[in-house]
Amino acid sequence: MALLRLGSKSDDEFRREGQALHCTTGLPSDVTVKVGESSFFLHKFPLLCRSGLLKKLIADSSNEDGSSSVLELHDVPGGDKTFNLVTRFCYGVKIEVTASNVVSLRCASEYLQMNENYGEGNLVSQTESFLIEVLSNWSDTIKALQTCEEVKNISEEIHIVPRCIDSLAMKVCSGPNMFNRPKAESDCSPKQGQDPTQWNGISSETKLPPQGDDWWYEDVSLLSLPLYKRFILAIEGKGMKHESVVGSLMFYVKRFVPLMNRQSSFNDKNNVKQQGTRTTSNSTISEVDQKFVVEEIVGLLPNKKGVTPSESLFRLLRAAMILHASQSCIDNLEKRIGSQLDQVELVDLLIPNMSYSVETLYDIDCIHRIIDHFMSMHQPATAATSPSIIEEVIVGADTLKPMTMVAILVDAYLAEMALDVNLKLPKFHALASAIPDYARPLDDALYHAIDVYLEAHPWLADSEREQFCRLMNVQKLSLEASTHAAQNERLPIRVIVQVLFFEQLRLRTSISTWLFVDNLENSQNPNGNLGFLRSNGNNGQQQGDDNLRDRVKELENECLDIRKELKKK
Repeated sequence: MALLRLGSKSDDEFRREGQALHCTTGLPSDVTVKVGESSFFLHKFPLLCRSGLLKKLIADSSNEDGSSSVLELHDVPGGDKTFNLVTRFCYGVKIEVTASNVVSLRCASEYLQMNENYGEGNLVSQTESFLIEVLSNWSDTIKALQTCEEVKNISEEIHIVPRCIDSLAMKVCSGPNMFNRPKAESDCSPKQGQDPTQWNGISSETKLPPQGDDWWYEDVSLLSLPLYKRFILAIEGKGMKHESVVGSLMFYVKRFVPLMNRQSSFNDKNNVKQQGTRTTSNSTISEVDQKFVVEEIVGLLPNKKGVTPSESLFRLLRAAMILHASQSCIDNLEKRIGSQLDQVELVDLLIPNMSYSVETLYDIDCIHRIIDHFMSMHQPATAATSPSIIEEVIVGADTLKPMTMVAILVDAYLAEMALDVNLKLPKFHALASAIPDYARPLDDALYHAIDVYLEAHPWLADSEREQFCRLMNVQKLSLEASTHAAQNERLPIRVIVQVLFFEQLRLRTSISTWLFVDNLENSQNPNGNLGFLRSNGNNGQQQGDDNLRDRVKELENECLDIRKELKKK
């Protein structure tokens, strides 16, 4: 840590008695300076020689009878602690200037007009020179910037705050190897037995910044939110990668908002009610301040799609809901999530319902809004092209189009929500209908969600179940799903008939296609021997055709039986 020693006289020049400081240089005390709750009994001459403000105040308050003047300086930057150091400087007594007090001393010297007009090497020039040295060191700059909070106004006026922030931003954007730091031990190949705390024989207690893009996250998280916000804007202006900005923002919010460090649960809402505006056990700031932190961090997130991980966005959204953040903050997060909904995992969608009138276990309305945001961004362009189902079917999850990936996600979410007995049919229907039909290559997942809902809600009337099942397209069920649906007693009879009909139609089409291909090959092959060999070698295929014909007859009989039952009803 940088250190500047000023003065040469012993500290015995001053004697403290409670809140009073007496000068014991042998000169009579003819001026009393009150700063805060402390009083300083001093001699005028050393003060007149160094401070323009004190010179003016002493002249204005001089008594004709020669009695002691009394000055009240309640606006001295840094208060009585800093003024104590200033008076020692004026008397030439030893003081130590560090990164922790240089800002207050620099501001106090400016306030007291301790410039070169009142003595060469005065406190303004001394502290300014040392401040430049401080700004060359990462950790010292952090300490100096933190102390600016104590002298906020004047440190802004003399541009200390922007200089500190710019210095930190430059160091972050250039990397830890580009600013003042000793080389790592492995770089200088120390001799065997050499003290690891020494480099080239020179002792150094400087802590080496850890390597990696996130080496600066923890240090800047020590800053107050207003200063941190200005720092983030500064590094963005210098071209810092969005991923690094997001990483720092998430580190900062997790430091001050305990909700960000754990998975959400149904107890979070109750905990917040009990805590109110009190501070939490894991944090020194109140719930109100935590809400403010979340709102500010959300406002600082880069707008580029996909830069902020979906998991982080959902954590912020849950925290914002629990802390009752502003509606604009919640809307912002929902739109961000909606823009990258195709990158979301199912577990992220399971947001506990935090409303006071709890209807469902999970916040389905929130997810519906997120889906609507996604559709508003993707549906117009997709709907214009009206892609066919075949075009949407792409092998491999990594190559699925965003719309299809979201359809798969929503169907899986519907299956989870269907277990909730409090979930009303219209809400399920609205959520399932939010995804257009062409986005689903197959309706197997939707059929599974419908089946789960019917099982969890056995009291639904036949008309409701029949209307409900219209959500799925039975023509888009796989053979496995069709087989299951044909035997599913929870489905309405009419739906089962439709399933059997289309399965029969599908089998007839397959048989016709195979027969057509077989006849085409025979007509194009004049070699009878080859045809004979092929026919002998295709007994397995012939047997498969026979099985298909049997299955078609079986389906026809089942359909006939169902029609008879319907006529009886």
